[in-house]
Amino acid sequence: MKIFYHLITNNALAALANLTIWFALTFFVYLETKSVFASGTIGGLYLVFVALSGIWFGSLVDHHRKKTMLLISSLSSLLFFILAFITFSVAPADSLTYATSPYLWLMSLLILLGVVAGNIRFIAIMPLITLLVPEDRRAKANGLAGIISGLSFGTVSVISGLLIAYIGMQGVFLFTFVLTIIPLLHLLFVSIPEKEIIHLEDASKKIDLKGTFRLVSRIPGLTALIIFTTFNNFLGGAFMALMDPYGLSMVSVEKWGFILGVMSFSFIIGGSAIARWGLGKNPLRAMMIANLVIWAACAFFTVQPWLWLLVVGMFIYMGTFPFIEAAEQTVIQKIVPINRQGRVFGFAQSVEQAASPLTAFLVAPLTQFLVMPFMSEGGLGADLIGNWFGVGPDRAIALVFTVTGIFGFLVTLLAFRSRQYRTLSEYYLKPTTENG
Repeated sequence: MKIFYHLITNNALAALANLTIWFALTFFVYLETKSVFASGTIGGLYLVFVALSGIWFGSLVDHHRKKTMLLISSLSSLLFFILAFITFSVAPADSLTYATSPYLWLMSLLILLGVVAGNIRFIAIMPLITLLVPEDRRAKANGLAGIISGLSFGTVSVISGLLIAYIGMQGVFLFTFVLTIIPLLHLLFVSIPEKEIIHLEDASKKIDLKGTFRLVSRIPGLTALIIFTTFNNFLGGAFMALMDPYGLSMVSVEKWGFILGVMSFSFIIGGSAIARWGLGKNPLRAMMIANLVIWAACAFFTVQPWLWLLVVGMFIYMGTFPFIEAAEQTVIQKIVPINRQGRVFGFAQSVEQAASPLTAFLVAPLTQFLVMPFMSEGGLGADLIGNWFGVGPDRAIALVFTVTGIFGFLVTLLAFRSRQYRTLSEYYLKPTTENG
């Protein structure tokens, strides 16, 4: 457990670096270009790269020592961030203030690649929890990891907003460099008791997608779980594309960063509850209830342009989300052999994240070119509901959130009553030997 604590703290510092520069980039692009399309496209590109890289990253984690992959992750991120800083430094004056600037997109792409390289750490930490933590404590360990993530998220949103507001991207790059190097050096002194690579029976298969897919298919209900999470991410892409523009339409960037920071401490509350009490006998049930709560909150937190309503909805959303992640992780850690967990987690990440880019790419332009005119003065939506819902670009974004929340709630109800949910629950609750 001591090694586990070292590793999640190390991951927290690396995540803090990646999230700082990612949040700052999103703020910077929107504030400089005032383009929902540009910020939404960057979010979509991130999800595309996550989806394309997950299976490969999972194979790398299974076929190499986990410590090696953690080091490679940090080194790769640092290299891409340095190249992004060079691009930022040589860009002509004012060339980053319009959405078609090649310097803006090159810098964004390099930052994106650095952040995506950090996903190797996320995939590697899951089988490491299986390796280092007893089965009856894994749900709580996943909850503790959620607390660390919440601390990182809560800190980074405040830091990013303040850095962009008062120092600019130069300060963001410097902060990111420091917090990428520290965990890199710390890892050199952490010894992980992985004496052998335990996947040698298929070492010649560097990706082994077919074998991973067969394993997922053989476990009753696991494919349905991944499909359900994929659908959730399909809807969740709308939030990645539109949340920052919506928040920044109401408050300044430093205030928005502070709000995100304060609200994200609900991650810690949710993670603390899991770390203290676990997820109950059936983590899948906790996952479904959490989804119902999240989508209900999303359906209502933008029905009126009130900042306090947005804050309450975000608090509920962020506080409940750790239950969904911890539940899926706990299920996979029990029912999938450890020598396949890197590939299964990578496969799940690729499939689940593949849906979000579609939404992000669709929602940003549809909101700007269809829903915004629909909710503008003289538009059909403004005539129908504008007298109580409000009109204008910000209310167009709000309408997308409300419709998405209602749809997600209804789909979760159907999934809760499905045969696949019952089948996977029964499979999980069967006594099993320790994976290994």
